[in-house]
Parts: sequence; C-alpha cells; structure tokens
Amino acid sequence: MNARRTRTAPVAIAAVAAALLTACTGSPQHAAAPSSLPRSDEPVSLDPADFTTDIDNPYWPMKPGTQWVYRETDPAGDLTVHVTVTSQTKRIANGIEARVVRDSVTRGDELVEDTFDWYAQDADGAIWYLGEDTAEFEGGRVVSRDGSFEAGVDGALPGIALPAGPQPGMSYRQEYLAGEAEDEGAVLGVTELVEVPYGAFEGALLTRDTTPLEPTVEELKFYATGVGPVLTLTSSGGSGREELLEVRTVPDGTGTGPLGSPD
Repeated sequence: MNARRTRTAPVAIAAVAAALLTACTGSPQHAAAPSSLPRSDEPVSLDPADFTTDIDNPYWPMKPGTQWVYRETDPAGDLTVHVTVTSQTKRIANGIEARVVRDSVTRGDELVEDTFDWYAQDADGAIWYLGEDTAEFEGGRVVSRDGSFEAGVDGALPGIALPAGPQPGMSYRQEYLAGEAEDEGAVLGVTELVEVPYGAFEGALLTRDTTPLEPTVEELKFYATGVGPVLTLTSSGGSGREELLEVRTVPDGTGTGPLGSPD
C-alpha cells in the first residue's frame, strides 16, 4: 500500500472495535458522502491551477521540515519509519505541482525501503496522491521498484489521500495503476479515541484501506487533528502495528538526497 502502511496491541483494540461497530450499525454520525470522489479507474479532469503544495488539511498538515517517526512491528524485527515533508516540489506529468514527502524504513542501521511520495491539495482541502518513486533494498542494493507510478504516465491516475471534510460513508481510490497500485480508502469514523507513545487523541479520523491486488489485506488508520497519521493496524490478512513515536522539525534539505540516501 502507499505512503502510510504497516506490518494489534491492546491499547487500540477497544477503539477499533467501537469504530467498526459504529460503522456497521449505522449509528447517527453523518449521512453518507456524495459520490463525487474518484473510484477504481474512473477518469478525473483536474485543473493544476486549483492545486497547491501548501498542504494544511487538519488531519494531515504537511509543513515543510516536519518529520514523523514511527515504530512498525514486523516478524523479522521492528522497523523505524521516518516520514519527512521536504522543501522540494515536483511537477507531475498531469501538470500538477506536488509536495515531495520522503518515507524511509530502516531495520536497525539497514535501509529496507525508501520512497518519494507526491501530494497536492485542491481548493476544497482534499489531499491528492499523485504518485511515488519507491525502492526496496537488501544489503544496500535495490531489489524492487514495484509500486512506483506517476499520475499521467502509462495510464496512472491520481487518487485521494484524505478527503476534505471527511464523513463516514465516503469511499475513494487512493491511487491507480493497473496491476501495480490500486489502493482504496473509506472513512469509518471521525470521533475516535486513539493512544500511541506520542500521546492520546480524541476526535480522530479512522479510515479503512484495502486493495484488490491483495483482497485479504485490510488496514485501519487513525489521523489526529493537527498531527497527521498516528496509528495503523493491519486488521485482516496479517497482523501489524505502526505507531507514532515523535513529531519533530528537521533542517531544510533533510530528505532531499537520492533514493538510498535518506539523510
């Protein structure tokens, strides 16, 4: 899956169960969302003039120089994930200028995955996901570039990372390149409680992420207002937890080196 994935722990089980129960029983939170968000391989017509690289969606504000540090559980050994909003932008093939966000995964001192993700925000406040340049490493060497795509190249389409004004019932594609990147998202709740090492949060957004490329896999993601993604749980097709440890400000230029050199 794309820029916030993982590999459940008791602190979050109650929140997850409550959220899923609410979503399934039709508890009166909000009406179902409009169907204007793109799904599957539906084409979209986007005007680059309607987009900005200054991303301030309250559920994931991306101020350049912000870095999130996560711990991800993995059977082969825990991973550390650094997500850095860089000072760089990139003109995507579909004409939209995107913010470059660096997502680097290490096990101990060894780099195992390194990715440039590209995001932009539309005039309504929705964050669009416009592609990624990703590499997996073993022993310091690139072993896979699977999942890389750029909106406007070889049939790849942009998707929604986070909708504006999320409401339970919203569903949308996050990315689309047939057979490579087909992640889908849905909003389950906007009043969740979640606790991670970084802190405890009320009124969190809860989404469910799936992909037809791995139909048994499902992830639940919590976003705290003013902070961003704080917790990801693999709820089906495996077990895993990625939790926020720290949010910090890093010097200008951090994360702008080539793939394989994240510092």
